[in-house]
Amino acid sequence: MNKKSSFVENRLLSLDTLRGFDMFWIIGGEELIHALSKIYPNSFWNQFSKQLEHPYWNGFTFYDLIFPLFIFLAGVSTPFSIGKALNDGKNKKEILLKVLKRGLILFLLGIVYNNGLEIKPIDDIRFMSVLGRIGIAYVFANILFLYVKETLLIYWFAGLIIVYWLILKFTSAPGFSMGDLSMEGNFASYFDRNVLPGKLSRGIHDTVGLFNNIPAIGNALAGIITGIYLQKGEPTQSKKALYMALSGLIALVIAQVWNLDFPINKNLWSSSFVMQTVGLSLLLFALFYYVIDVLKYNHWTLFFQVIGMNSILIYISNKFIDWDYTVNAFFRWLEQLVGEPYSVLVIAVAIVIIKWVFLKFLYNKKVFLRV
Repeated sequence: MNKKSSFVENRLLSLDTLRGFDMFWIIGGEELIHALSKIYPNSFWNQFSKQLEHPYWNGFTFYDLIFPLFIFLAGVSTPFSIGKALNDGKNKKEILLKVLKRGLILFLLGIVYNNGLEIKPIDDIRFMSVLGRIGIAYVFANILFLYVKETLLIYWFAGLIIVYWLILKFTSAPGFSMGDLSMEGNFASYFDRNVLPGKLSRGIHDTVGLFNNIPAIGNALAGIITGIYLQKGEPTQSKKALYMALSGLIALVIAQVWNLDFPINKNLWSSSFVMQTVGLSLLLFALFYYVIDVLKYNHWTLFFQVIGMNSILIYISNKFIDWDYTVNAFFRWLEQLVGEPYSVLVIAVAIVIIKWVFLKFLYNKKVFLRV
């Protein structure tokens, strides 16, 4: 935990706000929409609700954006945080050790998140996780930021996703035709089955496996490149927002074309999925940056900022805090009062309120979980 009052200051407000918007859907926003679709089962709410569910294999929904957007935003913050450390005179070795430490902590927290603190046989432990992927992508992208020229980062980004595409295109699991992209036949899943200890989330495949961390680093690199661009003196802030949005649209076009050969697939973290999510991340960030940091329309941002500044904490809290118990203790009477079908909406709103009040208390105390 960190209680330095300066931590809230000198931050890119749009970055914290968008991170909070991203995490809002994780902490209960999706349940609000699911509840509304049950109460009002019309085409609008039903389609919105379906956008908050992951496709089983190929395909894309809004819910698929939440994870890669978080990685992208972690990348955006790198030039501001690590760049400041470099400007303050800290040497690269010292910074590298901190980067490696943070990545290791995230990876270990991911194991705890998946398995709890219970001692289990190795075969029953799931080692790969959402936090683990964030940690791995963060470490490798930050190493590139520290030791590679800024002008070469775009080539690293392109190289990672192209090499990953070529590997999966010209390989497969034994017994399957070259380039097989099914869950059973693709090389990434085959690699994980044979290399990873413990269990995989789907037995023959892990939804956040080891091998497909290669393209995930690309999402973090795209964020780093964006952060570097924001720090440049030229062009104006308005033009920066415009150029980010245009870059996002170009990335989306590339994603749709690539999708014809390498389907958009979150489970494989396909290269087309990287371009799709980078494109949408750029569009969203450009919008938030323009509204909040350029136009200064920021009076509405506190709700999301409170969530965004303790995003890792509220994510892992789901494993260690019984939020349902707390909600029932405070709002059970209201649920009974409104009755069906509105009780499900009351509970969904109450969960968001309880979690936000908890985060606001920490925010007011300037207590933030800094891994």
